Amino acid sequence: MAKEKRSFFERLTGSVRMDEAEEVESKPTKKGSGATDVAAWIDQETEQEGELTVDVYQTPEMIIIKSMIAGVRPEDLDISITRDMVTIRGRREEEKIARDDDYFARELYWGSFSRSISLPEEIDVDESEAIEKHGLLILKLPKLDKKRQSKLKVKTA
Repeated sequence: MAKEKRSFFERLTGSVRMDEAEEVESKPTKKGSGATDVAAWIDQETEQEGELTVDVYQTPEMIIIKSMIAGVRPEDLDISITRDMVTIRGRREEEKIARDDDYFARELYWGSFSRSISLPEEIDVDESEAIEKHGLLILKLPKLDKKRQSKLKVKTA
């Protein structure tokens, strides 16, 4: 039976669907003790890339994208934009302060993440800007004014 891809929320929180929980509980550890090998299962999940959550809206002049990137250093972000798409990639590094056995809950997402957003209108790539404020990434993407006209003067050669 093909395994379904886990949702972002499931990867983010480490939660398991009930039908998957039964599968995981029945798998013995590599040592053969019959106990669940949760650490190996978590390691498999952390190899997958997380997907950022975003808010995307428009004003008459621009498209705005907001995303929470708390805990990510600006140098660990890669934002690529074209006239009709934005891709945000990054990595949130975890500080190893406590041993895995000492955790009561682990709900924070650590590791690589990305998100590609198709834009509803073309934007001016050169005038776009990215701002980080208190862990909130704000992308301001000015719309191209397709109705804008300019007069050209004819030069004599």
